[in-house]
Amino acid sequence: MADWVLITAMIAAYLGLTLFVGLRAGRGTSATVTGFVAGDRNFGFLVMYFVTGATVFSAFAFLGGPGWAYSRGAAAFYILSYGVLGMVPWYVVGPKVARIGRQLGHVTQGQFLTGRFPSRFLSVLIVLISVAALIPYITLQMRGAGIVVEAVTEGHVPLWAGAAIAYGIVLIYVLVSGVAAVGWTNTLQGVFMIVIAWALGLYLPYALYGGIGPMFEAILAERPELLATPGLTAGGEPWTWGGYTSAILISAIGLTMWPHLFMKAFTARDGRIIQRTVVWFPTFQLFLLPVFLIGFAGVLFVDELPRPDFILPYLILNVDLPLIVVGLFCAGALSASMSTGDALLHATASVAVEDGVRPFVDLDEARQRQLIRLLVLAAGGVAYYFAVAEGISLVVLLLTSYGIIAQLAPPVLAALFWSRATTPGAIAGLLAGAATALLFFFQPDWRPFGIHEGLLGLMVHVPVLVIVSLLTPAQPAEQVRAYLSPATAD
Repeated sequence: MADWVLITAMIAAYLGLTLFVGLRAGRGTSATVTGFVAGDRNFGFLVMYFVTGATVFSAFAFLGGPGWAYSRGAAAFYILSYGVLGMVPWYVVGPKVARIGRQLGHVTQGQFLTGRFPSRFLSVLIVLISVAALIPYITLQMRGAGIVVEAVTEGHVPLWAGAAIAYGIVLIYVLVSGVAAVGWTNTLQGVFMIVIAWALGLYLPYALYGGIGPMFEAILAERPELLATPGLTAGGEPWTWGGYTSAILISAIGLTMWPHLFMKAFTARDGRIIQRTVVWFPTFQLFLLPVFLIGFAGVLFVDELPRPDFILPYLILNVDLPLIVVGLFCAGALSASMSTGDALLHATASVAVEDGVRPFVDLDEARQRQLIRLLVLAAGGVAYYFAVAEGISLVVLLLTSYGIIAQLAPPVLAALFWSRATTPGAIAGLLAGAATALLFFFQPDWRPFGIHEGLLGLMVHVPVLVIVSLLTPAQPAEQVRAYLSPATAD
C-alpha cells in the first residue's frame, strides 16, 4: 500500500475523532442562544486555557511561523513578542467584560459596545469591521489545512479538496454544538499541537545538523542576514525597525480584540478563570519555539522553496521519518488550523446575527440559532473561495486582518475606563481609524518608516474619539455606571 494512502487513513482517523468530540460536546448545553454562543457561561480553567491558546496559535503559527523563520529569519520573532504583550491587558479587561456580560446578557463584542454606546449604526459598523477581519483569518486557516493535506498526500488530495474535507468536519460540529464544540475540540487539538511541535522542533535540527547549536552555527556562517534582527522582508531586503515594531504593536493591540477571543470572556464561569488563563498563557506560547526551530532547520537543507509556508511539510516528507510520525504531524497541523477556524466561523456568524440582524429584526431563540447556522455556512463558503487562491502568505494575510480588528481597541477601553466617552465619539473614531488603515493598506508606499497601516489608523482613531466625545453631550449616567462601577470588576 502506498505511503500516501496510509497517511490519508491516519488523517481520516484524526478527523473522525475530532468530529466525535465536537458532537458530544454540545449534549450538556441548553437549546438557547446563550448556550450556542456562550456555552451557558460555564467554561472552566482547562477549557479556557486550551481554547485561548489553540484559538490564538493557528495555521499561521504552525505553518506560517516556520515559513517566516525559513525565508525571513529573525522577522518571525515578532510572533513570539506580541503574544506576551497582547494578553497582559486581558488580566484586567477580561474579568470586567465577563461580569458586565453576565449582568447585562451580552454574548458578543458588539452587544458589549452598544450597551455603553447605544447606536444601531455602531452595531452595524462593528459587524462590518469584524467580518472584514474574520473572513481573511478563516481563509488563512482553510488554506493551512489544504497545504498540509496536499503536501503529505503527494498531491493526490489537492489543496482545495483537503481544505474542503477538514472544514466540512468543522462545519458539522459547529453547526450542531456551537461554542461547546469549539471549546472541547480546541482542548484535544491544543494537546496535539504542543506535543507534535516539540517533537518535530527538537528532532529535525538533530537529524539535519547534529543539534540546535550546530544548526545556528551553520546558518550564521552561510546566511548571517537571517539571524540579524529585525530580519528580512518578503522581497529579501532588511525589514525596517519601524515595520518590525509596528507589526508587534498592532498585533498585541489587536490580539484580545478579535471577536472570537473577546467573546470567550462571556463563556467563562467567573473572572478568576480568565485571570488564571492569562497567567498560564505563556506556557502555551512556548510551543512557538520549536516551530521556529523547524523553519530554521530548512534554511540550509532546502535551497529555495517557492512557497515558504510549505517548508514544514516539505521537511517532513524529505527527512526519513516513520509513517506514524508523518501522520501525527498531519494531526498537529490540522489541529492548528481547525482549532482557530471553528472559533472564527462560530464568531463570524454569531456577530452577524446578534449585532447585524437582531437590532433591526425581532427574532425568537430558535430563529436566531437557525440563522447563525446558516451564516456559518455562508462564511465558510466565502472563505473557502479565497482559500483556494494562490500566492498569499499566511502571515501577511493575518497581519492585514490585525490592522482592521485593532480599531476596536479604543472604544472597548473607552467604554470601560473613560466616563466622558460618547456614542458619536466612538462612531467617529471607528470610521476615521478604519478608513486610515484601509488607505495605507492600499497605498503601502505612503506609510512613513514602514509603519503598519493598522497602527497609523489608531494614531488617527484615538484623537478623533477624544475630540468628538468632548464636543458632544455626555452619556446618561445609568449607561456609564454599569461599565465603570467598581462592582463590575472581579
